[in-house]
Amino acid sequence: MPITYSPKVEALRARLADFMAEHIYPAEEALFAETALATGEDRWKPHARLEEIKQKARAAGLWNLFLPDSEYGYGLSNEEYAPLAEIMGRSPFAPEAFNCSAPDTGNMEVLVRYGTAEQKERWLKPLLAGEIRSAFAMTEPNVASSDATNVTTEIRREGGEYVINGHKWWISGAPDPRCRILIVMGKSDPANPDRYKQQSMILVPLPHPGVTIKRALPVFGHDDAPHGHAELIFKDVRVPAANILLGEGRGFEIAQGRLGPGRIHHCMRSIGCAERALERMMRRLQSRVAFGKPVAEQSVWRERIAESRCMIDQARLLCLQAARLMDTQGNKAARTEISMIKIVAPNMACKVIDWAIQAFGGGGVADTWLTMAYTLQRTLRFADGPDEVHRDQLARTELKRLDNTDPARTGAWPQVIVADGVSAPGLPA
Repeated sequence: MPITYSPKVEALRARLADFMAEHIYPAEEALFAETALATGEDRWKPHARLEEIKQKARAAGLWNLFLPDSEYGYGLSNEEYAPLAEIMGRSPFAPEAFNCSAPDTGNMEVLVRYGTAEQKERWLKPLLAGEIRSAFAMTEPNVASSDATNVTTEIRREGGEYVINGHKWWISGAPDPRCRILIVMGKSDPANPDRYKQQSMILVPLPHPGVTIKRALPVFGHDDAPHGHAELIFKDVRVPAANILLGEGRGFEIAQGRLGPGRIHHCMRSIGCAERALERMMRRLQSRVAFGKPVAEQSVWRERIAESRCMIDQARLLCLQAARLMDTQGNKAARTEISMIKIVAPNMACKVIDWAIQAFGGGGVADTWLTMAYTLQRTLRFADGPDEVHRDQLARTELKRLDNTDPARTGAWPQVIVADGVSAPGLPA
């Protein structure tokens, strides 16, 4: 059955694709060069050219396309947003150009869902306007943060304030000078017998005298400026008690609400990234001749082209399935499908991009777009939960499903006893 979209979404897809062709793709070379040539503190300055493109996108009405079931932006569902995010995923600069980039989208969703009127006025409005940026501080270097209950950062109430002490890292966007607000996850009640109610989330404005950027962490040898990923030290950071989100002990609940949409947005963009990698790979293969014929006519590359198409389309369908479940049954009900697409999409994109790099030969490892795309997709296998955690959760869900299945209704072979009391599947007569 072909994938079809509503007339509203088709119109937005066309407008978005036209804008990308007119403004984003032609600017990529200059934006890449600006990043490569910047040195010292200058490398953290926002791209002036990208800021101009952002103003054009906002004027064109292509702004804040995310936020399902909200009065903000277009109010698109997750399923409607998916093909738009896919288009944005074709360029590393596009999500920011449309104010649809991580971690801001997830943070804005948190403020929309859980923020007070005052918090929305102070932080959500300038984020929606693209006037500031934000970061989400959960991961820590000294514990396995793939289990969010492990976080050790202390959030302690003192009168009308909370005091925060801790050590965070891989805080994407924190080195950006436009980053003005952190959502910090820590433990406010470590003695609570319910390990999922020990955590809270709190808003920390930046700059703050108690928050120190220890360093910008390298990703495959690069600091990913001007966005960056920071290692942060929190030393006696005092913020008003009103900065707590939703209430003490609600941090894990907020994290689950935030990470579902964040994960699937990444996967939507991964599909677009893989599509562009496949297109570039095929053009390269058609233009090169080896051993007397175009490389595109050689069997190994035809096999890779075909396999890429299968993998991309499979990932797209799984992503749309997860998005529809989120829209119709809620993020919690769709957590299995979200885990599946979070496993599938970055791994699929890594494979397709890797083949594209191979198709370009030695030039593949020097191609700026390909290497940045691969770096991003490989990093996504850690972000918002590593592959192993999602696979574990998925396997546990499947085992529970099996426990609720009647073997007599599914054709399972009976168990028979063989030598030494060892069980083995029975064989049909």
